[in-house]
Amino acid sequence: MSERIATVTRTTKETDITVTINLDGSGKANIDTGIGFFDHMLNAFARHGLFDLDVKIKGDLEIDPHHSVEDCGIVLGQAIKEAVGDKAGIKRYGSFVLPMDEALIFCGIDLCDRPYLGFDEHYTNERCGSFDNCLTKEFFYAVSYSAAMNLHIKELSGENDHHIIEATFKAFSKALDEATTIDPRIEGALTTKGKL
Repeated sequence: MSERIATVTRTTKETDITVTINLDGSGKANIDTGIGFFDHMLNAFARHGLFDLDVKIKGDLEIDPHHSVEDCGIVLGQAIKEAVGDKAGIKRYGSFVLPMDEALIFCGIDLCDRPYLGFDEHYTNERCGSFDNCLTKEFFYAVSYSAAMNLHIKELSGENDHHIIEATFKAFSKALDEATTIDPRIEGALTTKGKL
């Protein structure tokens, strides 16, 4: 099996971002976004999905974290799509229900080349650290559309915003790990159409 690794760089007037992901890694992460809570979330994503992940962001944080977080989602999604390749042999679907204290989060993924985000979470406060909680949806919207994945995230229970958001990143990582897993029984892409 060839290595499923991708590096994507995107530079705009607002952000300069490079992401490298290895879908067959061991959970090693080297994250520097300039946003402490977001670093924490991406480290959790890498560790619990067993992805090796490098993320470097230079963003206009003097304005706010929005551009950095949204653009990171775009670049991470592109890297996932590139690393997955033609999807030959992968399970394609993945889902996980992840508990974190009082929070319980469902994540379901279909790597189908048809982008869609279903997102249902509610927060009590505006932010965790310097991270605006509303950026959680913006991040996953960007990931789902640039990776061309069908992505559903639903808060089943939760009170603490930190727990809800962290459980979301971890549930996403576990579902993505399942969806990208190679199953030797699958020949080509898992579809009746012949091509995704």
